[in-house]
Amino acid sequence: MSKKGFIFDLDGVIVDTAKYHFLAWRKLANSIGVDFTEVQNEQLKGVSRVRSLEKILAWGEKSISEEQFAELMRMKNDDYLNYIEKMGQDEILPDVSRVLDCLIEQKQPISLGSASKNARVILEKVALRDKFDAIVDGNDVSNAKPDPEVFLIAAKALDMEANRCIVFEDSVAGVEAANIANMISIGIGDTTILGDADYNFNDFTEISNQFIEELIHKK
Repeated sequence: MSKKGFIFDLDGVIVDTAKYHFLAWRKLANSIGVDFTEVQNEQLKGVSRVRSLEKILAWGEKSISEEQFAELMRMKNDDYLNYIEKMGQDEILPDVSRVLDCLIEQKQPISLGSASKNARVILEKVALRDKFDAIVDGNDVSNAKPDPEVFLIAAKALDMEANRCIVFEDSVAGVEAANIANMISIGIGDTTILGDADYNFNDFTEISNQFIEELIHKK
């Protein structure tokens, strides 16, 4: 049987937790007298917590002590975790479960490849944990995408060569990381933004089981 390794990013691919980051950051910003728009929020996506808070302070022209900085970061994470705590299976993005089940039926190895340090908790909450053979998250890597480290570790965990792996990603940095790793990249989202991916789909409803089978048997 032909085998490939399938690697999924989490946020924006399997679930949409970006909205919770936005709500938590905005609540924090408002608490120190700063506000920002959803357009500005785009600049916080895929960015570290430290860098995000630095941007918010710059937008509000605020300066705070190191102690206050650390406290605000802790508050933001606590808030975000409170949102995650309430997540359920209805948070899974459309047709993700179908594609995962199709891969399981075809006996294909599946891994998560995410920068999120809360990935395991989120997968448990949406009852998808058991569908993954391996999970590689922010606790396992030291280099952020576009460094391919997260995907290379995932490939190793699946016992697959990098060039036999397929990555589902919704970010420019993620697509770039997959390409650097010499993996097939599938961009989930806006083609104009993710144009460097080998394949592009708006979401998983556009990915047929037949397409998955073609990927599996592709030389």
